[in-house]
Amino acid sequence: MSKCHYKCLLISSFTIDNFASYLTSHKLEPSIDVIKASSYDQVSRILLDKNNNCWQENPDFAILWTQPERIIGSFQKLLESGKESMENILSEVDEYASQVLNVRNNIKYIFVPSWTLTGGNKGSGLLDMKPCTGVANTLMKMNLRLVDNFAQESNIFILNSQRWIEKAGKNSFVPKLWYMAKIPFGNDVFQEAVKDIKAIMQAAMGLSKKLIILDLDDTLWGGIVGDEGWQNIRLGGHDYIGESYVDFQRELKALSKKGIILGIVSKNDEKIAFEAINKHPEMVLRQDDFAGWRINWNDKAKNILELVEELNLGLQSVVFIDNNPAERDRVREALLEVLVLDWPQDSMLYKQTLSNLRCFDSPSISIEDLNKTKMYMAERERTKVKKNVPSLDEWLKSLHLTIKIESLSESNIKRAVQLLNKTNQMNLSTRRLSESELLKWEQSEGNHMWVFYISDKFGDSGLTGISSMNCANADATIVDFVLSCRVMGRKIEEAMLSFICRYSKDHKVKKVKAIYIPTAKNNPCLNFFNHSGFNHKPSGFEFSWDLSNDYSLPSFISIEELKDCFA
Repeated sequence: MSKCHYKCLLISSFTIDNFASYLTSHKLEPSIDVIKASSYDQVSRILLDKNNNCWQENPDFAILWTQPERIIGSFQKLLESGKESMENILSEVDEYASQVLNVRNNIKYIFVPSWTLTGGNKGSGLLDMKPCTGVANTLMKMNLRLVDNFAQESNIFILNSQRWIEKAGKNSFVPKLWYMAKIPFGNDVFQEAVKDIKAIMQAAMGLSKKLIILDLDDTLWGGIVGDEGWQNIRLGGHDYIGESYVDFQRELKALSKKGIILGIVSKNDEKIAFEAINKHPEMVLRQDDFAGWRINWNDKAKNILELVEELNLGLQSVVFIDNNPAERDRVREALLEVLVLDWPQDSMLYKQTLSNLRCFDSPSISIEDLNKTKMYMAERERTKVKKNVPSLDEWLKSLHLTIKIESLSESNIKRAVQLLNKTNQMNLSTRRLSESELLKWEQSEGNHMWVFYISDKFGDSGLTGISSMNCANADATIVDFVLSCRVMGRKIEEAMLSFICRYSKDHKVKKVKAIYIPTAKNNPCLNFFNHSGFNHKPSGFEFSWDLSNDYSLPSFISIEELKDCFA
């Protein structure tokens, strides 16, 4: 099965065929093969039986969609009589959560749509938010209790299904579907759910967008700064148009704090543009909020290519926002992998359009994500130094590179999984694993994994490298060799190989092998191994190093190894 084709197990308390059809036919990647768990309303039996046939088909994801009144008996009593103790209800929620936890290691990810009222049930009316008697109040507590039960589980996610119902509006419930087929939601709900779930699956696979490239005039602010001057652009103040641009910038700023990178591609005078960005009192985004820019009069498609190359990202990571339809069409036609948004003309719709995008979801946010823009700022400083030194080696020496190496542990596994699943270019095998799968693999006999923290005189790049290997008899095979694109090309790759070879030699291994598995994105990894000094056959994908020879560590890189690295 290809990297963009997955099996999804559907477990439900209702007839889920309509949802299954929308899930398999939706054009957004990944492609889905649906496994339906026997008949509906057998939820507990399936969750308690880890040997059930549906689990034997090795699904990648599971969607567990239930109605609260069919799972929590005491909640049904509340609906019927208006009276039931909260203690009984939450105790049943805990019991149900324990059933879900029973199968958490059977599968990569479990998605659980939150519980909602169905069938046009208006709850308790005026008393709906009253403690103990209010149905809405109780349902909120039940959902929060589920969230608490799964708080420490990295592969279980509660999804906000209320949003799907709100979007479907009056079509959220069709009585005929319920009475004739036991389908509690209208098809509009299922279609909204599929959009969210596909985006969430993409995030889990590391296919989220990473970079927003923005135009400036009439996009980040109102007006043409080159004509009107930065003092006269429409931004903030007692002006509804200006206020809409400020709110749009705030939404962009919030995304940047979650690890999304911002860049600028604008036809403008760079000096005048940065006067507006740095001097206007209502500007939310300042120069330091942008990882890179191309502000000139050149073709925007060419500028985007250059900026993406500078940031060491792929075009598939980019979202382009521009108010000009002609510029959008040019980029859309020239750069097929870039997501070019059909941007509204009305600035009062900008914030809403951005916040409704599903392409920035992430299963976790790491320290490296929170500091990503600072890291790119440091990279600009490195590039300036590089231009002023005569050779690559002298530039690398001037950086004072340091690598700290740790074994995989509870403290670093979240970031390690994120890097493993997101990195496409310098990635030997591009395998994608959940936390539980990675731990299970690492704990198997003969398997070892390390993480690499990179820093230099300009700053700390954080955990940006991973390597793992399997040792069997006198041979060791590198399974994962992963390095963030932000630090590629600084001989860190050679330092990682040097550590692996030294570790292997200390453990009586005679030869280290690396088997490259080609994908559409990881050719940089093949290029590295072709020039790494490892032996290989021409046009072959298997590389090896005879450990009767040492693999040299670049002299300008300092290594700090924790004691458990050589355990």
